[in-house]
Amino acid sequence: MSGRFEEMVGAGDERATLILEAMAYQIAKDIGAMGVVLKGAVDGIVLTGGMAHSEMLADAIKQWVSFLAPVFVFPGEDEMMALAEGGLRVLLKEEEIRIYS
Repeated sequence: MSGRFEEMVGAGDERATLILEAMAYQIAKDIGAMGVVLKGAVDGIVLTGGMAHSEMLADAIKQWVSFLAPVFVFPGEDEMMALAEGGLRVLLKEEEIRIYS
């Protein structure tokens, strides 16, 4: 979410507010679904990636899911670097490929 979008929400733009709320709601539903898969054994919820740069969006998501577990926000897109580094470790034979069934 861009700063401009957050400005629109802050200024009372109803459409922008609806979009923010819908996005937070959808993300919260997916987090809740994962909580069910884990049978409630959730130690923490991590919000990351580009969307975590939006404090407004992160706060909206927290309102939905914070009762499940503590929510941690780490803005940035480090997951792409982690994937690349993992692939490099496999190519350098420092790590074996794991196959999950």
